[in-house]
Amino acid sequence: MRFEVLIRLICEDIHTVVMSTSDENGYPRTAAIDIMDGDESGLYFLTAVGKSLYQRLKSRPRISFTGIKGSDTMSRIAVTVSGECAELGNAEALRLIGKNPYMLKIYPNEQARRSLTAFKVCRGEAEYFDLSKLPPERGRFVFGGLQERNIGYIINLKCTRCGKCAEICPTGCISGEAPGAFRIDRTRCLGCGACMSICAYGAVENIGEKNG
Repeated sequence: MRFEVLIRLICEDIHTVVMSTSDENGYPRTAAIDIMDGDESGLYFLTAVGKSLYQRLKSRPRISFTGIKGSDTMSRIAVTVSGECAELGNAEALRLIGKNPYMLKIYPNEQARRSLTAFKVCRGEAEYFDLSKLPPERGRFVFGGLQERNIGYIINLKCTRCGKCAEICPTGCISGEAPGAFRIDRTRCLGCGACMSICAYGAVENIGEKNG
């Protein structure tokens, strides 16, 4: 899946996501948010300045959200985005309303719309997990200048090519066709860790733990 396709999926097909912020005590708080627009530089949403969400975004602008498309587990695509937000103001909020006119029913008069402000998730990473395909497909993207992290499971040179990891892998994403260590196709990896649990030689590593 290309990043521009993922943006359309979030904005048009999923649209409403559950966003997590943190309060003044560091506890997570969630809110249902409509992602109203997006481009290669980030994703846009709005809120009212009188809401507690606004105060949390201003004081602690790091967020994470998840959205899901599909009618049941085996037809779903789940998307998670984590990153940093920046406030863009009322003019940008009015632009978003122009693209999402249903908001006029929620804020029907000009005075009420003056209380709105837009935010942009301007720097972050996105991950999708597609269970509508078997084996499942997953992918990661970064945007806004964030450095891409190398995360997930790998098989290092301690591998003896015993093949037990490939036998236990639920998606068949581990192969040993080439000489040397077995390899993991991380676009199909569930991240379950079964391969690491069965390896007696310490050849499977979760490099996500090393990269935060």
